[in-house]
Amino acid sequence: MTGKIGFKLHTTDGSARRGTLHTARGTVETPAFMPVGTAGTVKAMRPQSVRETGAEIVLGNTYHLMLRPTAERVAKLGGLHQFMKWDGPILTDSGGFQVMSLAKLRKITDHGVSFQSHIDGTALELTPERSMEIQTLLGADIAMVLDECTPLPATKDEVAASMQLSLRWAERSKQAFGEPADRSLFGIVQGGLEPDLRAESAAGLMNIGFDGYAIGGLSVGEGQEAMFKVLDVTAHLLPAEQPRYLMGVGKPADIVGAVVRGIDMFDCVLPTRSGRTGQAFTRRGTVNIKNARHGEDSRPLDDQCRCPACQDFSRAYLSHLHRADEILGAMLLTWHNLQYYQDLMAGLRTAIKGNKLAEFVTEFEDGQATGDIEPL
Repeated sequence: MTGKIGFKLHTTDGSARRGTLHTARGTVETPAFMPVGTAGTVKAMRPQSVRETGAEIVLGNTYHLMLRPTAERVAKLGGLHQFMKWDGPILTDSGGFQVMSLAKLRKITDHGVSFQSHIDGTALELTPERSMEIQTLLGADIAMVLDECTPLPATKDEVAASMQLSLRWAERSKQAFGEPADRSLFGIVQGGLEPDLRAESAAGLMNIGFDGYAIGGLSVGEGQEAMFKVLDVTAHLLPAEQPRYLMGVGKPADIVGAVVRGIDMFDCVLPTRSGRTGQAFTRRGTVNIKNARHGEDSRPLDDQCRCPACQDFSRAYLSHLHRADEILGAMLLTWHNLQYYQDLMAGLRTAIKGNKLAEFVTEFEDGQATGDIEPL
C-alpha cells in the first residue's frame, strides 16, 4: 500500500456504506461529496464558506493547474493548501479527463499524451510520471493515476485497448509516486460499459495495489441507467476495506443511486456551474431562479436550508440578481447548491447508520417528483 491513508467502514445498509476516511490533514465522513476547485478555487466561494457548508475535502485539477499558474509555482509558494488557504484534505485528479475533453491536437502513445493547451496552444506532454510529479508538487493528499478516459461511443476493441493502456499507466504511476509517508494514490477502473472489461480492469488494479479505487469513464453521456448497470457489476468487485470513488458524478439522483450501490466518494462541477447560471437544487427538485414566477416571490428559496441565500434573501431578490447578471447572484446560488449537496450527503450518512436508507431514498424521490410549483 502507498501512502498513509486509512478507511474505517462503520456500518452498511444493503450495499450502501457509512465510513470515515483518515488522512494526514483530517478525516472525511463518507459518503462524501467533494466540491471542485478546478484552478485552486471553488468558483464563487471563499474557502471558509466551503467549509461552512460541511465540506471536508475538495478537489483540485492537475490539467488546469499545470497550465496556470504551473505546479512548480504553486510548490514554490508553499503548495496548493497554502496557496488556496484550504487546510483540509485535497484530492487531485490526474488530468486525463481534461486532456480528452479540452486539449487540442491530442496524440496518445504508450509513453503518454502530447497535446496543445486549450488556452494558448502551447505544446505539452502528460505522462504517468509527469502527472505524479505535478500532483506531488501541488501537495495533494490523494493523487489519482493517469488514465485514458475513453470517449463514448466506442467499439469494444477500442474500449479494451484504452483500458489496457490505463492499466499500464497505472503501474507506472504507482512506481513514480513512490512511498510517501503522508500521501495516497488511487487507481481508476476503466472499461466503458463492458462488464468483463470493468472486471478485468478492477482485477489488474488490485494486483498492482492502491490505497483506494475510483470508477472512471462515466458521466460522459451514457445515461443514468447505463451508469447504474456499470456500478452494479463493478462496485462489489472492489475491496470492502478501501474507499470507492465515482469520478465526475453528478446530479443528486445519480449520487443517491450510486450510494445505494456502494460508492463512498463523489465530485462534480454541477452544483457550482449551475449556481452561476441560475439553477438551484432543492429537496423539491431543481429551480430556475430566472423564471418570471420568482420575480415577486418573497419566500426563501428553501425554508429548511441554512445557507445565506435561503436565510437572508427572497426568491425575488435572487431572481433579480441573476437576471441583472450580478456577481452576488452567482455567489449566493453556488453556496446554496453546495449546502444542498452537503446536506444530502449528511442525510445519506444518517440513514445508512440507522438502517433507514430505503425510507430516505423514497422520501428523496417523492420530494424530487413533487416539484417546486406549490408553496413550500
